[in-house]
Amino acid sequence: MKEDSIEENSEFDDSNLVKELTKQGILVSCINVVKNYEIGDFIVKAVDNVSLEVMENEFVVIKGPSGAGKTTLLNLIGGLDSPNSGTIYNQGVKISDMDQESLTLFRLVNSGFIFQNYNLISTLTAEENVMFPMNLSGMNFEEQRNRAVKLLKEMRLGDRREHLPFQLSAGEQQRVAIARAMANDPPVILADEPTANLDKKTSQFIRDLFKDLKTSDKTIIIATHDDDLIELADQIISFDEGKIIEEKHISN
Repeated sequence: MKEDSIEENSEFDDSNLVKELTKQGILVSCINVVKNYEIGDFIVKAVDNVSLEVMENEFVVIKGPSGAGKTTLLNLIGGLDSPNSGTIYNQGVKISDMDQESLTLFRLVNSGFIFQNYNLISTLTAEENVMFPMNLSGMNFEEQRNRAVKLLKEMRLGDRREHLPFQLSAGEQQRVAIARAMANDPPVILADEPTANLDKKTSQFIRDLFKDLKTSDKTIIIATHDDDLIELADQIISFDEGKIIEEKHISN
């Protein structure tokens, strides 16, 4: 962490802290975040007193062994889960103590999620999967459809729009998932092992997409082992046993 990090300055109240985060260009701030899971009589510390900062338009890679807690950390940053303790600010909003309804609305507009297992809705076509978050945000049907078609064509899936997920290959499903994540044009993209279990050609296509996204004024946070994605990083966070082992900022 930076020596002058505002995370450790207890003199700020929430409003002043948000102003200072904005002034410094910090889009995401996690302060002493803890997330535990109870498994029988045991408590697993998936995220163990973690503090970090992500700058606006930064490309951040979280790397570490399987089971290190990377996915949990991503979920907390994006508002898919809430911490047991600690504070998370995302785009000037304190999301760590939001109720589920408020978190859902926040995620819908502000974050695009790309999951390792795609998480497409099995009963919806590729086009309908991409339209789904736009429908929830209140966009009119014609705009939804036009944007979905545009995004799927960009993913080279223009001829697969009417296919259900089970009719698509793993790589095609992941490209639909990326299009869905981009549907509401969110400022933050969070991706959990987006190239895992994909063939070489599809993995390269997705890496090229992220390379383009890096120049599109979006903040990108990825958990990955993929060396080609790691090479795109402005910041690399090494994570193990729920803790940050090392933070490395890349000079461009």
